[in-house]
Amino acid sequence: MQHPISSMPRETVAGSSQIQRANSLSGDVYDAIFGQLMSLKIPPGSRITVDGLVREFNVSQTPIREALGRLEGEGLVVKQHLIGYSAAPQITRRRFDELYQMRLLLEPDAAGKAAAVMDDEKLAVLREAAGVMLRKEGTDERIRYSTFARQDAIFHDRIMEFAGNELIRETVSFQHTHFHIFRLMFHSRVTEEALDEHAALLAAFEKGDVSAAQKAMHDHIEHSRDRLLPAFD
Repeated sequence: MQHPISSMPRETVAGSSQIQRANSLSGDVYDAIFGQLMSLKIPPGSRITVDGLVREFNVSQTPIREALGRLEGEGLVVKQHLIGYSAAPQITRRRFDELYQMRLLLEPDAAGKAAAVMDDEKLAVLREAAGVMLRKEGTDERIRYSTFARQDAIFHDRIMEFAGNELIRETVSFQHTHFHIFRLMFHSRVTEEALDEHAALLAAFEKGDVSAAQKAMHDHIEHSRDRLLPAFD
């Protein structure tokens, strides 16, 4: 079964109203709406009308509804009977603190376990998922941000996968942690500093250094928390 965050968005449409009819129209629509949610073009709690998206993207209702259903499954969209769709509300400060407490308990340990079993094949997967190459892409900032939000989720999920505890992996994924966190603040600092931290993690994995991987992950999560705390001011 495919893991829920295993596919990357096509960044050519992530923040744009122009839908490129390529492989999957509903997938393209999903990527576009996902990008708007991540970059706060669609603010948390706001209404999302199917007819409005039909006009914006110039597509039928079917791919719109398919995309919204997928986003609902990821916790980013809420559907209410007789009311319709809306962007999920922003997480509370208490929920934010709880998510980071959970991550600090689980992810440094997982990074150490992943480092202990690291090989060239796993390292190649992590390098591709880490998003470091985004620095070389002169693309729209909203597209870049939403693309990195997805890549960050995949990067952390792969580390959990290599750590070998599927229950912990599923638990973290089910919380849709990364998507909710990235919606807190649309800012280039969130991406740029996280890329540096991903590079530090990759260096530890390349050496197979368990302690360094644990520390790099702990630092990464703490810094992520500190970057986003101003969203609650």
